[in-house]
Amino acid sequence: MSSVAEKALKGGGWLLEESQESFTPEQLTDEHRLIGRTAEEFVAAEVYPALERLEQKEWTLARSLVSRCGELGLLGTDVPEEFGGVGLDKVSSVVVGERIGKSASFAATFGAQTGLAITPIVCFGTDEQKKRYLPRLVSGEIVGAYALSESGSGSDALGAKARALRQPDGSFVLDGEKMWITNGGFADLFIVFAKVIDGQDERFSAFLVERAFPGVSSGKEEHKMGLHGSSTTPLLLQDARVPAENLLGEIGKGHKVAFNILNYGRFKLGAMCSGGAQAVVGEAARYAAQRRQFGQPIASFGAIRHKLGEMVAREYAVESMLYRTAGLIDMMIDSGSAAMPHHHERVLAALEEFAIESSILKVASSEMLDFVLDENVQIHGGNGFVRDYPAERHYRDARVNRIFEGTNEINRLLIPGMLMRRALKGGLPLIPAALKLQEELMSPALGGSVGDGELDPARGAVAAMKKVALMALGTAMQSYGEKVADEQEILSWNADILIDVYAAESAVLRAARARAGAPGDSSNGSLHVDAARVIVNDAALRVETAARQALAATTEGDTLRTLLAALKRVLKVSPVNTVSLRRRLSDAVLMRNGYPF
Repeated sequence: MSSVAEKALKGGGWLLEESQESFTPEQLTDEHRLIGRTAEEFVAAEVYPALERLEQKEWTLARSLVSRCGELGLLGTDVPEEFGGVGLDKVSSVVVGERIGKSASFAATFGAQTGLAITPIVCFGTDEQKKRYLPRLVSGEIVGAYALSESGSGSDALGAKARALRQPDGSFVLDGEKMWITNGGFADLFIVFAKVIDGQDERFSAFLVERAFPGVSSGKEEHKMGLHGSSTTPLLLQDARVPAENLLGEIGKGHKVAFNILNYGRFKLGAMCSGGAQAVVGEAARYAAQRRQFGQPIASFGAIRHKLGEMVAREYAVESMLYRTAGLIDMMIDSGSAAMPHHHERVLAALEEFAIESSILKVASSEMLDFVLDENVQIHGGNGFVRDYPAERHYRDARVNRIFEGTNEINRLLIPGMLMRRALKGGLPLIPAALKLQEELMSPALGGSVGDGELDPARGAVAAMKKVALMALGTAMQSYGEKVADEQEILSWNADILIDVYAAESAVLRAARARAGAPGDSSNGSLHVDAARVIVNDAALRVETAARQALAATTEGDTLRTLLAALKRVLKVSPVNTVSLRRRLSDAVLMRNGYPF
């Protein structure tokens, strides 16, 4: 592998170098588009008409829809053909996830089946476990669920109280109560986490627990704010008998199962949020075009056009990050190595490598979707607040995304935390880069000339934002050392900077490819540029604010004044007329009656 490719395959590596290209949605193959169309037609023809029945807890219908997904090949994108799957790439999983994400309740059911039940067995199961369970999960014959959380250990997963006692014959007896189990009311197979008790030792482990095992039952359905069409219950384990062969992975290695699957869950959640946002952008545009006030469609008003343009720009940023990350994961899986001869080993390595990007996607996509859905309610006015229109349901359904798969607060701590840990272990040259930047800041010739190309100012702004990220991270590490993990506010501001940097660069790379008219790209390259310029302009403003707050909380006096002066020198980003850019984006939405990319 070339040194350029090796650098590209480092999670967080984009912060330390100028990236030249990334995978984009415009590069989807005919196979990708076909499976996407299959998923889209399934949702339109079979899921949307069933929404009311699903919300009445008709779980036999939910099971039949899962089975139908199996018939269409939608459940097996991540599963090798030898176990009944179709063995496609992660981009295919994103394509399917985006389409399914347009129906939030069923997306939760689907996500629990594919990401949280199937993937752990693919990555950690024995051959016998894979043969026993995967074909039936992939076909939809049985439904799976993931049981990690407990009432007292949501974000603190390793603080679980569920216990597993090993028996003389090697089997286990599990006791405990798991909470908030998606598909809990009708799942046949649960991925359950419990601590194996061995004397004074407690070793966190994972198990494959069938509903049919003695001592396994579900509690009552939760009364939720949203996602009324998905089942959420406790899982009750009372002297539950689990055979020895149903240990998943190794005793004491349950954290590897839990955290790697959460990485993938965060990535897949990004796809579903992206698809949900695209559908709602179209819904908002169609309503604005037909709703008249003061004798004209509200879509003609500047305030509404601003909203539509901003909704598109924010989704464009997430979509660009999503496909960029999928491309990186697939590239790493495909590159392989003699040390990882098995496909599942390469998948695990890729999920671990790009855990930072998965957390970025989780935070950015869930908050973007909440913004888009809130603006959709606002565009609908009073009609957005009543159940006669779907805007109200979308709004309620999306709120849990900021809690799913690790809260956004936890993920904001993970993003800079993982970067710093990799730097301290020598896996990412963050510290040398920060030291080099310190020298550069002392130079009177700080900064460089910006070209006169259409996207050159945006590229220059992204480069400047990367320096700001290094400045803020380096200052925090220098000031607090290992105790920086206790400074959650500072870590959160650093996370926000990193999210904006990754989003802005991903948008610019995608827009540059589209503008160049690369094969397979759409012809509206100028619209891609408009979206990227809005994203970069606003990201630079947020980065400056977050950096000022982080630096002020990290240091003081002359050191702070020096750093703030350096920040001002580094982040010289000329504002652009985003009013005209957003208007062009909104015009494209209204012309297409939907998301324009």
